[in-house]
Amino acid sequence: MPITDKDILFEDNHLIAINKRAGDIVQVDETGDEPLDEQIKKYLAQKYNKPNGAFLGVVHRLDRPVSGVILFAKTSKALERMNAAFKNREVKKTYWAVVKNKPENPEGKLVHWLIKNPKKNVVTHYRTEVPNSQRAELSYRLIAQIGEFFLLEVDPLTGRSHQIRVQLSSMGCPIVGDNKYGYPRGSKKGSICLHARRLQFSHPVKKEPVNIFAKLPVDGFWERFENC
Repeated sequence: MPITDKDILFEDNHLIAINKRAGDIVQVDETGDEPLDEQIKKYLAQKYNKPNGAFLGVVHRLDRPVSGVILFAKTSKALERMNAAFKNREVKKTYWAVVKNKPENPEGKLVHWLIKNPKKNVVTHYRTEVPNSQRAELSYRLIAQIGEFFLLEVDPLTGRSHQIRVQLSSMGCPIVGDNKYGYPRGSKKGSICLHARRLQFSHPVKKEPVNIFAKLPVDGFWERFENC
């Protein structure tokens, strides 16, 4: 499905953010499916009548089954500065996750050391540092219960692959639909109930605060949490 104006959450001369659909890949992979960056390049080329194409830089990534706000750079200057901002942890990322099990504590911090198996695309967590591991840290809080499901707000302090998924699973709260990390069944839509809700940072050129907010997917499940 091509990118349209309805997908755009923020755009100026330097940056563009969209509300990513679960199932979209950010960059090309072995599946051969059209990646999100190419879809946005086509959108920009058509919108601004650029027959030779438009520049677009990938600033960060979201896992394929995850939805929500994702940011791209429209200039090389913005790309370089936003890459530095993410590396220096100057960007605040907030996610919403729906889990089936209630966490033992309504809020807390999780610290693990992670190792990714690139062949299987699976991350293993450890309580203490092990060789070749990366430290992962996040904070969470329980913000709502609707029926038998619990909504967590998650603030990752590091940006490791599959971090939120594996860390929430480690405390007995696998994300709904995430059978890779402990939920009993997957989603037929190829999605999990993890949504990048908000992105906050200082604009790389204007130096003004930017706060980008992504509505929840309309899929027959997420809607019940929109007013939480």
